[in-house]
Amino acid sequence: MASRSLGLHVARKQDAARSGAVERRNLLTVCRFSVKTLLDRSCLDTIDDSSPEFTNFVSILEQILSHRLKGQTMWFGYETHRSFWDYVKAACSKVSPSCIHSIESMENVRSSRAKGRAWIRLVLMEKRLSEYISAALRDFKTTRRWYEDGAIMLGEEAGLLADTLIGLNTIDFSFCLKGEGLNGSCPAVIDYTPYLKSFQRENSIGSDEEELRTLGSSGSENTTPEKMAASTAEAILTEQSSWVCRCKRLEQKYRMALEQKCYLEEMVRLREAQLSQVIPQNKALQQRLTDTHLSHTLEKEQLEYIVLELQDQLKNFKSLEQLSQTSLEPSHTLNLDTRPASSHWHHHGKEDTPSLIGLCGSLQSVASNKSLASLKSSECLASPTTEMTSPDLTPS
Repeated sequence: MASRSLGLHVARKQDAARSGAVERRNLLTVCRFSVKTLLDRSCLDTIDDSSPEFTNFVSILEQILSHRLKGQTMWFGYETHRSFWDYVKAACSKVSPSCIHSIESMENVRSSRAKGRAWIRLVLMEKRLSEYISAALRDFKTTRRWYEDGAIMLGEEAGLLADTLIGLNTIDFSFCLKGEGLNGSCPAVIDYTPYLKSFQRENSIGSDEEELRTLGSSGSENTTPEKMAASTAEAILTEQSSWVCRCKRLEQKYRMALEQKCYLEEMVRLREAQLSQVIPQNKALQQRLTDTHLSHTLEKEQLEYIVLELQDQLKNFKSLEQLSQTSLEPSHTLNLDTRPASSHWHHHGKEDTPSLIGLCGSLQSVASNKSLASLKSSECLASPTTEMTSPDLTPS
């Protein structure tokens, strides 16, 4: 019993792995066909939200990005559903410049699914969807943390997905990010009917050819001229029809390649015209930069010279101020007033009488009052010796 249960468990695991591989392969195949239909549609009309090819492509891309995405485990063990937008925010945070912050700040887009759909439309208009997917795949640790085993984003097919999405960079998309199609209420449903029709058409052509070959081989047993002529005519007709179908397919591919070539040539001419306009502007800006740098250096030198001159003037002003303070001290003037009088009287060798002492005191007070008056009026001081020696102080 144990071996039987073990064998059943192994068989279930193998069936699950096989079904997962088939699911991954089918999603990537349908995504490749969807990109091809978008390229075909862009040759005839602009791609917007109303085109069914774009709606189908967005549904396929959402299914791929949400394939085996891990849920968020709450504190009580309950696992909630996550959107691929949470993974894109974590894995594409290092992309520069990034549109994630602008999508987070949108007022009309609130749910995670709506933000993811707005991100798909915005990066398609910026022609950077493949760049974002490649950046997310390079961050393998984050991808491993967000997806379970067997997911498309963890397999080797994810690199093929990024290469497939490069073809969308040649399409000019036009979307409105304020529409009702961004809300997360409507689920992403894939329409397989256009791809099944193409498969059926190709398979029917192949089956018709096989039937005609078998009929030709069975008719060769009963070899009659009429049957031989009929079989040859049928073979010729089938060969002609097959060649016509091949020619139509080649013509369609040629037209698509020609239109893409014309579009790329037009883009190259536009970029060359823009480059020819930018080159002289760049030269003018460089010349302005050099002129500004030169004027800046000249102004800096002039300011340094002015600062040096002001420092020299400040030093001279301080020295003159010290000299004026020392020359205008009142004690110094008083000493000058008293010294010549005493020396004069001692020079004559006469005694100091009380009347003479009073006269000298009055003369000294008059001289000191004159010196103070001259200091207040900021005029030049007169030498007190001339005032004291001018009168005849010889006692009678």
